[in-house]
Amino acid sequence: MVEVPVAAKTETRTPTRATSDPFRALRGEMDRVFDRFAGGFHLPSWRGMFGVEPAGQQSGFSFSAPAVDVTEDEKAYKVTAEMPGLEEKNIEVTIAGDLLTLKGEKRHEKEEKDKNHYVSERAYGSFQRCFALPDSVDRDKISADLAKGVLTVMLPKKAEAQKPEKKIEVKAAA
Repeated sequence: MVEVPVAAKTETRTPTRATSDPFRALRGEMDRVFDRFAGGFHLPSWRGMFGVEPAGQQSGFSFSAPAVDVTEDEKAYKVTAEMPGLEEKNIEVTIAGDLLTLKGEKRHEKEEKDKNHYVSERAYGSFQRCFALPDSVDRDKISADLAKGVLTVMLPKKAEAQKPEKKIEVKAAA
């Protein structure tokens, strides 16, 4: 029999968070790449060079799906959506099957010319929100209005859906 010498010191390694979670490691690498572009190259910034922000970083142009409130009374449903800066020509309200769809698009274009520089920026954003319509909606009487950046879609109920609620008495079983 051959004897194999045993090392007096054993080393155990516990996996680090980066090696135990490949998605976290990927996220860390991506963060480092983007950090380099955000100033790691020590290049002059857009603001310092032109006195403006790049189109995607302007604080005045962030666009996502609008905040929406849906309410109901005895006569109608009302969908209210905040759409600041949009005009009625940039908003589309449609019904297809049992879906009410709100679509919108916002465009921002800016051009500055000066003796020493020229800046042209474009930014676009769009959204789409869909809502399931109840059977009680009278589809022929739906209306939409835009006032002060708020879109209001009125969904009147059919006559039979507007009947007063009837309370049913609950009796104890024998």
